[in-house]
Parts: sequence; structure tokens; C-alpha cells
Amino acid sequence: MADIKDPENTILMELKSGTVVIELLPDVAPLHSARMKELARAGEYDNVCFHRVIDGFMAQTGDVENGDMEDNFNLRRAGTGGSKLPDLPAEFSKLPHDRGSLGAARSSNPNSANSQFFINFKDNSFLNGSYTVYGRVIDGMEHVDAITRGEPPAEPDRMISVKVAADVA
Repeated sequence: MADIKDPENTILMELKSGTVVIELLPDVAPLHSARMKELARAGEYDNVCFHRVIDGFMAQTGDVENGDMEDNFNLRRAGTGGSKLPDLPAEFSKLPHDRGSLGAARSSNPNSANSQFFINFKDNSFLNGSYTVYGRVIDGMEHVDAITRGEPPAEPDRMISVKVAADVA
């Protein structure tokens, strides 16, 4: 596993094939980083599906309102919700949307990010300056690469658990 420098700002995301270690960037996007930790600590991300996974682009998840639905009718709503918390203002920076970067998913309104996020499969420079970057995968990108593709996937993969590294004994 990766050398974790700051356990308070490191996320451990358990997927079916293994653990993805994400370094949050609170110096760049403090509100988005804090939101991810808050939802992780509340268990809100556990069992939430990857509802939009586009080969050669990114894997999107984090709809805590609809993303843990098991039946296909409700699964179609995944990606339309957020959390009970208010939306976040954009925290744009000069950080690029490179392979493994974590971006805040949102509607056409730049200040509508809430709980959903995506992990870039490749460098997606066309997103630079338009979507908040607030973390990066530092270990386990092979597990992200193994996520089932689809919009939504017929049998979506899920985040089994999402924890802040500082909280794991």
C-alpha cells in the first residue's frame, strides 16, 4: 500500500478487487475535501454504485441519495441526487484533470457539486478549470481501471466502504 503522509486527508475506498488510496487536497479544495471526509465518516458512501463509467474517460459515483438502490428501476435514478447537505461552491484551480485525479461531479451550474465525484481513467485536459479537482489516487488505480463500464452498467460495481485513513486502526 502507498505511503500515507497525512491520514486525516487520505481516503481508503474498498472495491471488489482491492483498496484504492486517495490523497485529498485540502489546500486546493478545502470544502470538497471536508465534504468527502464528512460523508465517508457518516458511512454515506458505503455500498454506493458507480453509475456512470465511460471507457477512456472516467468512473463516476457518490450519489448517496440514489446510488445504493439495488433494483434496476431505482438504479436508473442514480446520478440524479446528492446528499442532504447543501451544494458546494466551485473550487477551481490550476491542477489538471490527469489520470487518477478526483473531480467533483456537478450539473451545468458550477456551484452545484454535492456528494458525487469521478476518477479520471486518463488525462482529460478539456475538464481543466471547469470542474473542481480535490484529490488523486496514490495507490490502487488498477482497481479503478477494473470498474464495470456503462451508463449505468448492467451490474454496477459499488464502493464497498469508504473511510478516512485516520479512523482505521
